[in-house]
Amino acid sequence: MPGTSSAETTLCDGAERLLWPAGAPGAEGGEPTDIPAITIHLPEASRATGTGIVVNPGGGYRILASDHEGLQVARWLNRRGIAAFVLRNRVGPKYSTEISLLDGLRAMRLVRANAEEFGISPNRLGMLGFSAGGHLVTAVGTRYDQGIENSPDPVERVSSRPDFLVPVYAVTSGAKRGRKADEYFSTDELVTADTPPSFVVHSHEDSIVPADQSILFYRALAAHGVQAELHVFGYGDHGAGLGAGDPDFGQWPGVLLNWLRSGGWLTNKQRVAVQGRASLDGKALGLFWVTLIPLDSNAPTARIMVNRSADGRFAIDAGHGPVPGPHRVEIHHLSDQYPHVATGVYSLDDAICYALQAEVTAGQHLELAASHGSGAVIR
Repeated sequence: MPGTSSAETTLCDGAERLLWPAGAPGAEGGEPTDIPAITIHLPEASRATGTGIVVNPGGGYRILASDHEGLQVARWLNRRGIAAFVLRNRVGPKYSTEISLLDGLRAMRLVRANAEEFGISPNRLGMLGFSAGGHLVTAVGTRYDQGIENSPDPVERVSSRPDFLVPVYAVTSGAKRGRKADEYFSTDELVTADTPPSFVVHSHEDSIVPADQSILFYRALAAHGVQAELHVFGYGDHGAGLGAGDPDFGQWPGVLLNWLRSGGWLTNKQRVAVQGRASLDGKALGLFWVTLIPLDSNAPTARIMVNRSADGRFAIDAGHGPVPGPHRVEIHHLSDQYPHVATGVYSLDDAICYALQAEVTAGQHLELAASHGSGAVIR
């Protein structure tokens, strides 16, 4: 079943798949640089999450940094159960960015059309790219289509829309950057409410592409209500890839993994709404968090901040809720004072955590009763 395990396939690691086996449209020769393709890297079956990512190496639309922005990224993703497909797109000056975009769109269609073969879910397929490859991510994410229904090519009938985007130190507008406006068309101006959720990464010290380029795209996403997360690291330079050897910028891959998990991109299970009430010695707590942590490390957490005004009652909607299954439920008691006052008097010596185990099901009511000096129990 797609999205539940690695593909039962004879595919070797790094197997190449041409985007157009009969020849790419607009090709001007027969060299590898004229023949766009993906290389396929699948995780071990025991680790597979059913998630896939097309990886676009950077290189200024002139070269492809396919080691540290391609294969090494695929290896990192595979170790975390994510299938990776490293793109070899056509680049300038021989080919325009419109041709590069054509290749990017085709890569998304090709992988999605073969999702069952690759052991991935067709609705958990993202695109990640660096620098010019990041521009290609935002270009595909804003100029996709749902497929050409009557195309004689079955791949072309498939949607080219990524389910999520990960542009890393990307150019998003050549015009606003003041360089190569004709190559790096302004993808921030193409964002709509249907643009895929995005995890955007840059560094303040970037000496090639200013962080403003990522901020432009993030602001456009926020303006249209698209779920997004932006990280501008204070340290780190352009072209660092995963940031191996850089203890600052090198944090971004781990933060990405947390975002993917929080967004539900690493599991096929559907989130459900939950509600309940938390109390301490039978009384509502002042200010506290309820956090549901799944025992499945690929499933999303769910959390909500609650105060005494609701008498300890809480409700988490399905869009932000947990998935069914066993969870560790934590009550983090932050303050016994609510509403807050201006006296400066403390009500707790420190934050206190009460924890218990719970099997979450759809529509469940959680009655969380904690007591001083003991763990919480569920009733």
